[in-house]
Amino acid sequence: MATIQSRKREHVEAVINSSVEHETKSNGFDAIDFEHNALPEVNLSEIDTQTTFLGFKLDAPFIVTGMTGGYPDAEQINKDLAVACEKEGIAFGLGSMRAMVEKPELTRTYDVRKAAPNVFLLGNFGGIQLKTISIEKIRSACDTLQVNALAIHLNPAQEAVQDDGETEWKGVLKAITEACKKLGYPIIAKEVGAGLSADACKKLEAAGVKAIDVSGAGGTSWVAVELARGGKQEGKVFWDWGIPTTTALRNAAAEVEVELIASGGVRNGLEAAKAIRLGAKLAGAASPFIKAQRESGVEGVRKEIQAWKSQLKIAMLCTGSKDLAALRKAKLLT
Repeated sequence: MATIQSRKREHVEAVINSSVEHETKSNGFDAIDFEHNALPEVNLSEIDTQTTFLGFKLDAPFIVTGMTGGYPDAEQINKDLAVACEKEGIAFGLGSMRAMVEKPELTRTYDVRKAAPNVFLLGNFGGIQLKTISIEKIRSACDTLQVNALAIHLNPAQEAVQDDGETEWKGVLKAITEACKKLGYPIIAKEVGAGLSADACKKLEAAGVKAIDVSGAGGTSWVAVELARGGKQEGKVFWDWGIPTTTALRNAAAEVEVELIASGGVRNGLEAAKAIRLGAKLAGAASPFIKAQRESGVEGVRKEIQAWKSQLKIAMLCTGSKDLAALRKAKLLT
């Protein structure tokens, strides 16, 4: 049985060093095309990408989504990512904080608030863990790290393929409902790359979550990550399992009122622009940023974020969108 620390390390190494993207399933953004506007009547220098998320002001509609924590090397990874996000004015998510509850000495691997005092910081626990970890312990962890909100991740496919994965999912929705009532932090529900259906989104909204990250298929396959770690090989048929990101996003936007995050294979600012057009408040990713951190630390992450910002602004220029409100109304090719 792998320890939490070794599992967290192996997850990061698999994403950086192994081929773990969906193989036959696209995120769907390749089928979305903006109508080009050759007379945009807006200057590139004047384009405004500012937004708010859960009332928090951001310079661009991006979030580096939660991936790691709970083993020694994660301390520097999370600090570098958080510092880069703060400097660039975007949001940052931590990986699952379960490890710091079980082993308090691992708290330092998540503790980025001193390094990035003003970043929008999103904590993280697994939905299935809400059944066994008390609200008091979760609140204490959130207080310790001074998070702005808490993500609850839902990952049944990953857990089913993972050796010693947690597969007792009955009662998770009830636990989320209780957490929304009692925790005292805004809760964001998210998948991890298999997507959330419209029905799931409606249930989560009714439970009281304040935002939803659809986290669709088309990017990193966490079934593939578990297979790379030596997970249940019969699970290989689920490598490409999931709802494509654009499908999940469109369905969610049509059914719920809470703010939406689009992640799942988003790899550049043009895809982020398409996500905003389809109804997302923020676009998110983890893989490109954690790879940039490995290569060049804080500056590597900042360079990647800056590239996304530039690509977003070019998309806005070429659709005549002076701000994100206008981008949400930009014409698409049919």
